[in-house]
Amino acid sequence: MRLDLLITDATIVTMNSERTTARSMGVWNGKVIGFDEEIEGFDAARTVSCGGATVVPGFIDAHCHTVWFGQTLLGLDCAGAASWGEVCERIRDHAASLAPDAWILGTGLSPSELTGEREISRLDEASDGRPLYVRHTSGHALTTNTEALRRAGYFDRSPGSPDGSGIRVDDAGRPTGLVDENAQEIIQDLVKPFPEEEIVASLDLATSRYASEGITSFTDAGIGLGWIGHSPAEFAAYQSALDSGRLHARAQVMPVMDTLRDLPHARGESGRTGLDLGIRTGSGDDRLSIGPVKIFSDGSLLGETAAMHDALCGGSHSRGDFLIAPERLHEVAASAYRAGWSLALHAIGDRAVDLAMDVIEECQEAYGKRRFPNRIEHAGLTSPDQVRRLSDLGIAVTPQAVFVGSQGDHIGMLVGPDKAGWLYRGRSLTTAGVCVAGSSDRPVADGRPLLGMQRAVDRLTDGGRVLGPNERMTPYEALSTYTVNAAAATGFAESRGQLAEGFNADFVVLSDNPLTADSIVDIDILATYLGGEETYNGSTPS
Repeated sequence: MRLDLLITDATIVTMNSERTTARSMGVWNGKVIGFDEEIEGFDAARTVSCGGATVVPGFIDAHCHTVWFGQTLLGLDCAGAASWGEVCERIRDHAASLAPDAWILGTGLSPSELTGEREISRLDEASDGRPLYVRHTSGHALTTNTEALRRAGYFDRSPGSPDGSGIRVDDAGRPTGLVDENAQEIIQDLVKPFPEEEIVASLDLATSRYASEGITSFTDAGIGLGWIGHSPAEFAAYQSALDSGRLHARAQVMPVMDTLRDLPHARGESGRTGLDLGIRTGSGDDRLSIGPVKIFSDGSLLGETAAMHDALCGGSHSRGDFLIAPERLHEVAASAYRAGWSLALHAIGDRAVDLAMDVIEECQEAYGKRRFPNRIEHAGLTSPDQVRRLSDLGIAVTPQAVFVGSQGDHIGMLVGPDKAGWLYRGRSLTTAGVCVAGSSDRPVADGRPLLGMQRAVDRLTDGGRVLGPNERMTPYEALSTYTVNAAAATGFAESRGQLAEGFNADFVVLSDNPLTADSIVDIDILATYLGGEETYNGSTPS
């Protein structure tokens, strides 16, 4: 037999319990067909000697926002700004390259990290008459200017104009430029839908970056309509990216609930909520597929809008609230689930996590479990009782370990010392048997999987504090979150997340072994392979 690819002289960590390590691996027709003695004497079209480097399964980011991330690489990027003055300078410089009437579209804004005050007059001056729309890193708010609010009809005070809910004002009743949660749509609707070619270009840039970080599969957690989507034809853009060779990883996409609609049904059948032709979770193929339906239940900790049982200790002292009435959430989730959709419920505060578990339990009891697991996205704050219940219900979760670093100091202060260890848990969920899937929520945070693993292991905040030391994972557990666990959480446990016979030949070549390295985050990505084809080369020995 002639192999397509033969990997030799490697330290292969398979993440498969039946054969945990190997030195060589054979690939044919995009699949792993064997190791070591199983492929001894086989010829190969291409042989790659790894010079002792470590090979692991390709990393899977189970919750990210890929189109949105790609847009950060295309337009105005406010990431890393230290002050509102610096933000205004970046706006001014970017505006100078645009047509006089063009929108200034930006991303990466982190207001909690900025000195000075948000002043809409300064934003107006920097924009030079152009409308402004800058997304915050949380995704739950945006910064805008007077021109954009004018175009949205905010100042009209006429029937049908925005009522001001979610548009923040100062003591004199003047808008500050901050717009949060669902109110963002009044600005976003002026620039959406984004052109298909722009979405494809964003996917090309984003997934090229993914390849350089060892990511071979991802789930885009919210496409289509709503404030998180980019176009009602967003899936078509994904298809165009795949067809044109500009989608450099396997993609699963979650339509947001707004995208689904009531479908005609036969006499005697229950009503169905879904996409045309009955398309639902699982549709698609191994390269591009449709995942669970995404439903938001609450906001964010950074925005102090997460639904909490107890008031936050700092800032607004808020308990947050639900973005959708609980009874309505039960109703829409049941309608979608009955039609064959798995559920992915965004829930960050512990009160929202309780509601999400109630909804999923109700659906599972009424209609059974799904092949594609039901999920709670983020599960940002979970009590010990909630951890046990998540396990009992078989719910997969995506707590972003990387948030421990970038947000840990701030959100630890917000929830207080007694509950800081409940934030974005790792070890306790794993010990309880919950499927913990590695994810980044990128571009909300740095999406490098090796960084996510590092924070899962050390739980270090950017300020040097250990947040929840009892939640530290072992390196093996951390690697599992981005491989076998993420594959299971996304419904692909039989083809991804391990290097085993018949599995996709998706793998990463690393400069060191993440199970034994002194620093996981400092390991270099030498190469990434998708179905046995190289998608990134950082100079692998050959």
